[in-house]
Amino acid sequence: MAIKDDKQDVKSIFNKNMIIKGSLWLALITIATLAVVFFYSNGGKSLNALAHISWKYMLICGVMLLADMMLGSLRNHIYIRKLNPELSHWVSFRANVANVFMGAVTPAHGGAGPAQVYVYTSNGVSFVDAFAVSLINWGATLVFMPLAGFAAIMLMDTSAVSGIIPGMLKYGFGFFFIFLLVFLLAFYRPVLMGDLIRKLARGLGNLFPARKEKLLAWAEKSYTSIATYQQTCVVIIRKHPFLFPLSLLITTVLYLNKYVLQYVILLGLGINANLAQVISVQVLIQFMIYFAPSPGGSGFAEVGISVLFGKMVPGALLPVFTLLQRSFLLFFPSMIGAYVVISLLKRQAGRGLDVKR
Repeated sequence: MAIKDDKQDVKSIFNKNMIIKGSLWLALITIATLAVVFFYSNGGKSLNALAHISWKYMLICGVMLLADMMLGSLRNHIYIRKLNPELSHWVSFRANVANVFMGAVTPAHGGAGPAQVYVYTSNGVSFVDAFAVSLINWGATLVFMPLAGFAAIMLMDTSAVSGIIPGMLKYGFGFFFIFLLVFLLAFYRPVLMGDLIRKLARGLGNLFPARKEKLLAWAEKSYTSIATYQQTCVVIIRKHPFLFPLSLLITTVLYLNKYVLQYVILLGLGINANLAQVISVQVLIQFMIYFAPSPGGSGFAEVGISVLFGKMVPGALLPVFTLLQRSFLLFFPSMIGAYVVISLLKRQAGRGLDVKR
């Protein structure tokens, strides 16, 4: 019963009104924040800087963007091809860009995993297998990101870091620690995790008696789901023990490609920066906005870029760099993901019409 309910939860993510609302908030917050950066950074000179972009480097960024999307799909496909050998890499590519788009239009990437699962289940992968693969790779990200964050803090010149940035870092580390702990408990001690959820539900039920029945039902559903997915993940990892280390390696290369892409953008703007510092700054930005409470980390990302890259990017170029950075890391792949999601919505609507007929 829990698996059937989870399928409905995943399908509910593809709500047209929710997607439109999330896209609007992403656009409005991003435009507003970029406008602030633009006006505080000598906007007239920023417009002149657009004419001096080296398109050779932008082309390299385009190739790196393609590599980013391929690596993102590959770390899923190494598992999927073991479970469904006949499934093409193209399905994993579509699942990955749908993940990016839905992560961009929902707070804290809330719609990313369900979007990926839905693309896979729409192409014949069982729900349990698709969800298990999503969880395993999320585990690789939860392991990689805090380690990268600690390494970045050690390498980076933090003397000028002040204001909102330390708070954002604490927020990021706090959420990564909580989710990594939950993931490890669910994986290695699923019964303990299930008991904790039951106790939490009972405690909340005593505080809110009107919602007690729903909370207890949610706890039982979560308990069953954790046990099911944990068993599936264990089976996958035991049958293919080399895949998780390979997933960690692909995750590392995936994010390094994202980080170096920022360095190439700077070269395209005529800025010669220290590669290690650029990577360190980008690690922290990615780390801070991963669980940001706005769609795609909008607002938080632009503020982080303007503050942390402010020392190495001239003020007049800062708005241009911010726009290019967000475009290559988020907006361009999200556009491709939007096409995939819209196609799924149309197919879903068409099936609904057929059922009515």
